[in-house]
Amino acid sequence: MSRLREFWSNVRAIVYKEATVIRHDRAFLSVVLIQPWIMLLVFGVIVSNEPADVPWAVFDQSQSALSRRLVEQIQASGYFVPPVRETSYEQARHRLRDGEVLAVMVIPSSLARDAERGNPRVQLLLDGSDPLSAARVGGYITRIAAAIEPRLEAPASFDPERPVRAAGPIDVRQRFWFNPTLDDRRFFLAALAGFLLTNLCLSVSCLALVGERESGTYEQMLALPTRPIEIVLGKLIPFVVICYGLLLFSLVMPGLLFGFWPRGSWLALFLATLPFVLGSLAIGVFVSTIVRTSAQAVFISVFFILPSFVLSGVMMPYQFMPHGIREIGGFFPLRWYQIALRRVIERGAGFVDIAVPTLMLCAIFTGLLALIHWRMKPRLG
Repeated sequence: MSRLREFWSNVRAIVYKEATVIRHDRAFLSVVLIQPWIMLLVFGVIVSNEPADVPWAVFDQSQSALSRRLVEQIQASGYFVPPVRETSYEQARHRLRDGEVLAVMVIPSSLARDAERGNPRVQLLLDGSDPLSAARVGGYITRIAAAIEPRLEAPASFDPERPVRAAGPIDVRQRFWFNPTLDDRRFFLAALAGFLLTNLCLSVSCLALVGERESGTYEQMLALPTRPIEIVLGKLIPFVVICYGLLLFSLVMPGLLFGFWPRGSWLALFLATLPFVLGSLAIGVFVSTIVRTSAQAVFISVFFILPSFVLSGVMMPYQFMPHGIREIGGFFPLRWYQIALRRVIERGAGFVDIAVPTLMLCAIFTGLLALIHWRMKPRLG
């Protein structure tokens, strides 16, 4: 009995000690309190498979009352932003290829005449790189078109859940680009490198400087005849080599196993990967400059990983996110890297097509280096 009391007494003493440490760990408590609210916001407000603010374009060759009513009804549904008006078919295709819009409606010049004959048709080009979104956007537009009677006024409102007859007055011929069969596997494999590299970079680099601090060599390292920027780059470069190995794996293995090879320039992808890897590693290094223990570093790095996956667009199109949240996602390197990945792998892009995402990655890395340099200045006390 005395042994049992001694056992629980020791346990209570350790519990009290650990609880005291946690109670004074402001960084840990702050993340514990803030993270649930952020996750609640992400999964309750931001993440949704329902299209919203969908960018689209219209190439209206008819310029008739019927074509204008069709476009007005699609926009009035509340799922689409005002369309971009195109003047040529090639221009519309180019905008879809660049990812500026998710759908392009091509209205033939004979629409009004075909409506009189009873068989009006329009073509809808959809970005099939995200199969679920493409199917839903195409389904909504088809339902809206089916609810329009060419010889009558437009319906007062559109309900996407209301059943309509399969073959409506206006026949929408859908054509899916980049992924004609709407294969989900292509959507996830195209962003595989982004998942792997983000997880690796944020997980390992967050311990880069914390280990030095815990071992008591942090200030000694800063006292060496090296600048902080040289220390940071020296710690990051070995991980860059590992990241390129993972990149090759994420490109070669899907090709060998599933026949899914990049359509665009491998060299362009390798060039865009460097600022992304450096930027992602820099996030981890910055985290390690503001925490004191390895446990805090790992915990906060996980706090960055999940929002990065959700807000970047690798799991769902960032175009569907509300304004404000969409712009916040632009601060994560994965947002711009997944754009470059999908343009090269699925759309056959070259370096010119991914120049803007690459420049944004360079800007993010430069800004993080400035923050790290500020945090790593030697301080007394």
